[in-house]
Amino acid sequence: MGEAIGSMLASAVGIAISPLPLIAVILMLATPKGRANGIAFTAGWVVGLAAVVTVVVVAGSGMTTGGEKPTWAYWLKLALGVVFVLMALKQWRDRPREGHEAEPPKWMRAIDRFTAGKAAGLAVVLVAANPKNLVLAVGGAVSIATSDASAGGKTVAAVLMVLIGSLCTLLPLGVYLLGGDRSTRVLGGWKQWMSVHNAAIMTTVLAVLGAKYVGDALAGLA
Repeated sequence: MGEAIGSMLASAVGIAISPLPLIAVILMLATPKGRANGIAFTAGWVVGLAAVVTVVVVAGSGMTTGGEKPTWAYWLKLALGVVFVLMALKQWRDRPREGHEAEPPKWMRAIDRFTAGKAAGLAVVLVAANPKNLVLAVGGAVSIATSDASAGGKTVAAVLMVLIGSLCTLLPLGVYLLGGDRSTRVLGGWKQWMSVHNAAIMTTVLAVLGAKYVGDALAGLA
C-alpha cells in the first residue's frame, strides 16, 4: 500500500494546487447562492475526480497480473511525462506578460447566475475535460493500478488521492462555512494570490511531474 500511496502523491498534490477550481469555488461562494452552489461544486468535483480515478484504477488493475510491473505501464508513464513537459512549456509560453492579467473564461464571468446543478456540472467538466487536471488524475491513478499493493491497498490509495486532489475545493468551502466574517477576506486573498501566480504554479508542477514520470519510465524500461 505504501508504494501505491507514494506513487500517486505528486499527482494528487498537483491537482490540489490547481488554481482554476479554487478560483471557481471562491467566486461561487461570493454570490447570493454561494452556500448551495459552493457545496454543489465541491460535490461535483469529488464525484468527478472519484469517477476518473476509479475507472483508471479498475481498468489498469485488470491489465496487471502481478509480479513485475508490466511494460505497458512504463510506456504509458513515458507518454504522460512527455505530455506534462509539453503542457508546462505551453503554460509558460501562454502566461500573461508583466503588467497584464489573463482574460477570465466566459463561464467565470457568468458564475453569479449559476444554479446548483450548473455548479456541479462545471466541476465535473473541470475534472474530466480540463487537460491538465485529467492527465494528472490519470497519471496518479495509473501509478496506483500498477503498484504491487493489494486490492484493499489500492482502494485506500485511490480514496486518499481523491481527498487530497479535492483540497482545492474542500478547503475554501470549509473556510466559508466555518470562518465567519473573516472568510471573505481570507478567500479573497487566496483568489488574488492564485490568480497572479497561476502560470508559475502550473508550469512548475507540470515540469516536475514530467521529469519524474519520464525518469521513472526510462529507469523501468532500461
